[in-house]
Amino acid sequence: MQLEQSDNFTTSFSNITTPTPEGGRGGCPPVGIQLEGVILPPVLIIDIILGLLGNIVALWIFCFKLKAWNPNTLFLFNLVIADFVVLVSLPLRIDALLRGHWVFGDVLCRLNLFMMFSNRSASIALMTVVAIYRYFKVVHPHHRFNRMTKCQAVYVSLFVWLLVISPRVPMLAYSHIKGSGSSTQCFFFTSYKEASRAIIILVGMHRILTVLEFIIPLAMLLFCSIRIFSFLKERQMGKADKVRKAMQVCVAIVAVFMVCFLPTTVTTIGVWVIRSYRPWDCSAFYTFTQLTIVSLGLNFLNSALDPIVYVFSSSMFRKALCSTLPRALRCGHDTDNDKESSSGSQTTQQELKSLRTDRSSEAL
Repeated sequence: MQLEQSDNFTTSFSNITTPTPEGGRGGCPPVGIQLEGVILPPVLIIDIILGLLGNIVALWIFCFKLKAWNPNTLFLFNLVIADFVVLVSLPLRIDALLRGHWVFGDVLCRLNLFMMFSNRSASIALMTVVAIYRYFKVVHPHHRFNRMTKCQAVYVSLFVWLLVISPRVPMLAYSHIKGSGSSTQCFFFTSYKEASRAIIILVGMHRILTVLEFIIPLAMLLFCSIRIFSFLKERQMGKADKVRKAMQVCVAIVAVFMVCFLPTTVTTIGVWVIRSYRPWDCSAFYTFTQLTIVSLGLNFLNSALDPIVYVFSSSMFRKALCSTLPRALRCGHDTDNDKESSSGSQTTQQELKSLRTDRSSEAL
């Protein structure tokens, strides 16, 4: 397989190219990747199926089952939108992998790359906002941040979208189509020799963003998780259930974050270091290239795993989900509530108790 054909998909996601000769040193031969058309299509198809199932259910609950929205719900709803953006873009990539070339033209190529890269940034940013919101609710309950209105939450969401999309907008200004006919491919560049200076700068920005948008939010997520855990342990001794529920949110977010985004970050740094300091180390370059192929599928698995974050992050969402399930599959306390509803006075008391519990749990 020629370099243009073998590296097209890997290059489009993580900008990997075979090292070119630098300072008289010979570069590596073409990688000749054969696995991209074998591994990625089934992995991406699974991501799409699971992502659509989970996010369609989530969207239905947000739109038709939740009667009251709060800032946390709005942030989670924006996360659903970010997931749908990438789920719409992935089928085009699957088609290109199966065909062996790109058939959708220059405009869709630019939009496709833009949506895929923007999704990663938006998902990371919105999950971080959800964790920070939970942190203030638990650790600083009297902070004015907790008095945020739904309108203010909308402004925060718009700011987040603007923040993550702005660095990706330059991608729309350049054509990423290479070749013609049955050899047409949609990706950033083939090699530094063929790339313009603008594209090289764009790729450098992408690599920097890939690393920074993982390290900085991860530090914030870990800080929020540790502070929430220590605060609840100190202030609410004996109330292990509240500690557990509050920590579930942060643990779920950190788990999704690490599983989906850590591999891509590590392989991006690895390829970057090898190309910059060890361009003659072809064995290491090939190893990181293969690992990058595997990490691509995990990178978009977040769209399938995000519904887990919705369940742990919002008690209103969780209760709405449970209420839609068949009685045999409902959450334990919901089933108990149904049994207790036989008595009128008991029902009234239970409803009042549930309302207080909802408000208390939502604060956590």
